[in-house]
Amino acid sequence: MAVYVWMLRLGRLCARSPGVLGARAVLSRGWQEARWQGVRPLSSREVDGTAPLPVGGCSYIQGHTGLHLINKTVGQCLDATVQKIPDREALVVLHENVRLTFAQLKEEVDKAASGLLSIGLCKGDRLGMWGPNSYAWVLMQLASAQAGIILVSVNPAYQARELEYALKKVGCKALVFPKQFKTQQYYNILKQICPELEKAQPGALKSQRLPDLTTVILVDASLPGTLLLDDVIAAGNTEQHLAHLQHTQKFLSCHDPINIQFTSMPKELRMVLPTPLYHCLGSVGGTMVSMTHGITLILPSPSFDGKKALEAISRERGSFLYGTPTMFVDILNQPDFSSYDISAMLGGVIAGSPAPPELIRAIINKLNMKELVAQIVNTETGTLTKLNTPGELWIRGYCVMLGYWGDPQKTVEAVGQDKWYRTGDIATMDEKGFCKIVGRSKDMIIRGGENIYPAELEDFFHTHPKVQEVQVVGVKDKRLGEEICACIRLKKGEKTTAEEIKAFCKGKIAHFKIPRYIVFVTEYPLTVSGKIQKFKLREQMEQHLNL
Repeated sequence: MAVYVWMLRLGRLCARSPGVLGARAVLSRGWQEARWQGVRPLSSREVDGTAPLPVGGCSYIQGHTGLHLINKTVGQCLDATVQKIPDREALVVLHENVRLTFAQLKEEVDKAASGLLSIGLCKGDRLGMWGPNSYAWVLMQLASAQAGIILVSVNPAYQARELEYALKKVGCKALVFPKQFKTQQYYNILKQICPELEKAQPGALKSQRLPDLTTVILVDASLPGTLLLDDVIAAGNTEQHLAHLQHTQKFLSCHDPINIQFTSMPKELRMVLPTPLYHCLGSVGGTMVSMTHGITLILPSPSFDGKKALEAISRERGSFLYGTPTMFVDILNQPDFSSYDISAMLGGVIAGSPAPPELIRAIINKLNMKELVAQIVNTETGTLTKLNTPGELWIRGYCVMLGYWGDPQKTVEAVGQDKWYRTGDIATMDEKGFCKIVGRSKDMIIRGGENIYPAELEDFFHTHPKVQEVQVVGVKDKRLGEEICACIRLKKGEKTTAEEIKAFCKGKIAHFKIPRYIVFVTEYPLTVSGKIQKFKLREQMEQHLNL
């Protein structure tokens, strides 16, 4: 089960719309009468009869449309939030000792946006943000939107060749980054593909390999060829430049693109965000949702750290937590987990990869996240599948991306003129409209003609009392094409054997779904955003098994 629609629920919760249909929320005092449209908490056994149901016996469901979309720009949304709650904390960055109210944050955002315009950036220009989670990251995200500049989220782990591809692909005019983070020497990496930087005039770079890049801004250091972010902000803090910003904003629309991603109140709410800001979950589901609805955004560390996330929840009274399944596993398995105060927790988001039911139950019970919160098509025929039948999940709505930058062909393939987004997830829908992700189309294992979905097996193995985490991949086989390999991480202190695991399977799952290979591992290959890289895991297993 992939659970990833909380940002929509969160928006409805914060709006406090009276009389909205849906299941009653099980929340703390003051929220007990809150109702959301079409919400189905995983911890609830009852389903409200007014919730939308599948249409015509097919795997298609349309959400309620009673709530109107917000026809405002990011700047207008932030302005509205400041008008309502100027003195509420907007942003807490623990590792930088930053605390700003919404009024203070808006003042800094306006100066930064004005500063970006003052150095020659214009509406529609692309500005890359390259680095770990930080105050500067959030500031640039909001300031660029204020000025109509398109923020490009650059993976902080990118090396020279990857960085060059990203900057050239979308034509970045400016790039913002810290001098370094951990082993990443950002300035030196950029020099590998842009040797002209050292002798360039700040703001007037001319690069052979990066012809669009003219402006390099450092967050925390003054180095040759670069501008210092503090100086850019200071330059924008003049009456003339602030007036220029106000004039520019007259021509902005809520339909303008503001971000390019490379491939998710009676009570003050506080969002703990350990996921990277360069990823959609962090920047859109995190920053944009919190700024629009007046939620305090808490960054516990520059990159994911399970212990720091728990400390933030406890110390800052966190209400919501975002993360990938692997992040949640690490948080739940902190050795001193029980010593932290999680009483303020209400809900959150799991995204990035399927989350097995056993993990969901642990999150609900141990982290107190009670309120975790489509069309399914036959990939061969292109027609709607029947209920309870696997097919590709298609979604449509205002949250779907505009498309792939500079690649209309790929956009048509993924989104299409009908605006249905082909997710690549294999899913089923039941009679009540519940959607279950059973795998990825690319991850599906075809063993001797049988289609096997790894997510189904992963869910099953998580019911074993000794299993902490499991990933199932297909490895090559001369006779059957593919064989099943289960890569199992055991709970601390537990021991078992491949034979015991296979015996556990017998009589509970079909014989052809029992993995031929059982490999015990201590870790999985991960992306910076915490997603498990199954293609690398598959390669590792084939090498390990000498296939």
